[in-house]
Amino acid sequence: MNMQQMMKQAQKMQKQLAQAQEKLGETEVSASAGGGMVKVTGTADGHITGITIDPEALDPEDVEMLQDSILAAVNDCLESGQNVANQQMGAITGGMNIPGMF
Repeated sequence: MNMQQMMKQAQKMQKQLAQAQEKLGETEVSASAGGGMVKVTGTADGHITGITIDPEALDPEDVEMLQDSILAAVNDCLESGQNVANQQMGAITGGMNIPGMF
């Protein structure tokens, strides 16, 4: 493969990566915790877009449980997004780990 072909291939991959990153921002992921009392939605590019807390979860005697449920749901949502991102980007890069890309 000559240098010109390699450059074309690199440009093509760069364009595909940009499109995939844009798609990640449009791909919704979600998670819940506390038996569904806390629900978190986000995008596969790592942004949390919403948190819903069932009013029944608001127990002043057990604030720690609510805090733990929120934390668990947020972490699960972010992990789901990262898994989607890894799958989509890995399909483009052929499994190569490109630092700073995802």
